[in-house]
Amino acid sequence: MLKITIPASEYYDKRTKEFFTYDEVTLELEHSLVSLAAWESKWCVPYHGKQDKTTEETLDYIRCMTLTSDVDPSVYQRLTKKNIEDIVAYIQSPMSATAPPKNKAGSGSGGRAIYAERVYSWMFSLNIPMECQYWHLNRLLALIRVCNDENTPPTKRSKKDIASEYARLNAERRKKLNTKG
Repeated sequence: MLKITIPASEYYDKRTKEFFTYDEVTLELEHSLVSLAAWESKWCVPYHGKQDKTTEETLDYIRCMTLTSDVDPSVYQRLTKKNIEDIVAYIQSPMSATAPPKNKAGSGSGGRAIYAERVYSWMFSLNIPMECQYWHLNRLLALIRVCNDENTPPTKRSKKDIASEYARLNAERRKKLNTKG
């Protein structure tokens, strides 16, 4: 979970010629499968798609990430550059020490877009408990890759690979024992 503080500020409305004062606000945010599904249900496009997000889409995703209740919608317009940088860093953080190989067969999405329903299907097929939908999304995706890797049988080696491995081992043993074989 990420906590960000939006500082107090003052705003002058030229139309009404009045000053408005906004109090400091602290938001609790969570980049999770739940927030991803909420955003995708509104925008009907994959969040992790190829297109860049508009400012409106980005602010709406931050709203979907918000755990704090009863937040005035104008708060999202007052996010500072530092707030946005912190949120982006949080979203991009792996939140795990696990770094499974991304190019191993069967460990990724095969170049397909990652969207909420696909992640839920991976969770169901791998028997990952539903409470994991509240985890940081990158941590959940790491768990899915690890489970998938653990369930994928090792690839068969060719006879040529096996023969060359045996030849290398025999050569090492002959050298170590000073024999000709």
